[in-house]
Parts: sequence; C-alpha cells; structure tokens
Amino acid sequence: MNGIYGEYKPVLEEIKNDFQRRIEEYTEQEYQKSGIKIYEHLISRVKSEESMSEKCRRKNLPETPDSALMEMHDSIGLRIVCSFIEDIYTNIRYIKSFPDCRIVDEKDYIRHAKPNGYRSYHMILEVQYPYADLCGNNPGKYYVEIQLRTIAMDSWAALEHKLKYKKNVANQELIIAELKRCADEMASCDVSMQTIRDLITGTEE
Repeated sequence: MNGIYGEYKPVLEEIKNDFQRRIEEYTEQEYQKSGIKIYEHLISRVKSEESMSEKCRRKNLPETPDSALMEMHDSIGLRIVCSFIEDIYTNIRYIKSFPDCRIVDEKDYIRHAKPNGYRSYHMILEVQYPYADLCGNNPGKYYVEIQLRTIAMDSWAALEHKLKYKKNVANQELIIAELKRCADEMASCDVSMQTIRDLITGTEE
C-alpha cells in the first residue's frame, strides 16, 4: 500500500473511531447521571498523508511510516470543544482513567496561555490496541493527540489561524496586540460564564 502510512492507514481509522466512541460513551453516562453535557462537539481525524509528508519534510525526517507513526505523535487527532472551562478538566479526568492509555505529554495553555493569547489543553496519549505496530508488538502502541477548548477558545483560534497566514499586512504589531486583547477578553468571559453556572448549580460557595 502506497502512502506515508503504508498498511497502517486502516488501523489509524479504526483507532480514531474507537477512541471517539469511548469519549461519546462516557459523555452520555455523565449526561444521564448529572444532566450536564460535558462537551458541545467533537472533531476527529486521521492527519492527511499530504500534511504528514509535509511535516516530515519540514522536520527533515524521511517520509516513511516509521516517521509518521513513531517520530510524529499526531497522526490521529481529536478536538473536544466544551461550553465551560470545568468541563475541559472533567473530560481530562475521564481520558486519564482509560486503562490502556499512557500520557506522553500534556500542556495546559488554559492556565498558562501562550504569549499571543492562545488557550487550549493539549494531550499526547500512547494507546494500546489489538493491532500489530511497526515494532511487531501486538497489542501495538499508537499515538493520539487531543486538544480540549471552550467554544470561545476555539473561535479565537480559528480566526487567528486565518489571519496569521495573510501576507504583507500593514500594522502587524497592532494586529498582534489586538488579537491578544481579544483572547484575554474572551478568556475573561469564559471565567464569568463558569462562575454563573457554578452559582446556578450550587457549586459556588
């Protein structure tokens, strides 16, 4: 099979679908228990072979399954978009409870925002599945990248992504400062909305 994922592309799709199913199941369980929907929408994808090849070239790695599946950790990606900040950490606790997952890396850009105002929670998981991996292990080890954001964080990131690829734009410093200001204002709204929900549900003393 051609392509940077070789024979493993169908395996990646299977893992992506199963991991999404797991998240949907615990979300439904939480909803039945508390009446709270702990995410608004979930996006999952296997990174396109073109994008993975380009990333390997950018990092001076050979365009091989070994690079794509072992050196890179984002062949499978999920984005969980939540209404409230606390829902992000509820999802994180559920994901960390999966017995066949190991946290390889995590970065909390919500409590520690990037200088440009970007906020999100990033996790890299090593997961075990009953498929042979490149090393011949069965169950094999694969990687899943997860990003968790509020609706406000996701909206800001999408707009910032579009704007930063505009070329030859005047007043770059002003634009950067305005984007940072918008990010901070949206973060303040997230905190206020969380406080309001806590007051309504009685969790805020």
